[in-house]
Amino acid sequence: MRGMLSFMILFLLSKRSMYGQELAEEIGRRKGEKPNPGTIYPALKDLTASRLVSVESHGRMTVYRLTKSGRTTLAKAQKYFARAYGDILVASKK
Repeated sequence: MRGMLSFMILFLLSKRSMYGQELAEEIGRRKGEKPNPGTIYPALKDLTASRLVSVESHGRMTVYRLTKSGRTTLAKAQKYFARAYGDILVASKK
């Protein structure tokens, strides 16, 4: 898994399944800037190829779901980020 975008996608999909536009809008709300299709869809393709995310078609809509492997990877990434950046977050609250 590479980058914060992939981490954010896995995190959001851990809450509920979403389609690409929903993911982009939610990331935009949280980050202040909505990722463009040329950014989010390649990330989703990589996550799908890595079997961290599964894809299901519902007519014209493509729904993305977190796989069991995706949940495991997300948990590892959360531990890594807490270890690597936790002191920065704590320091900023003082």
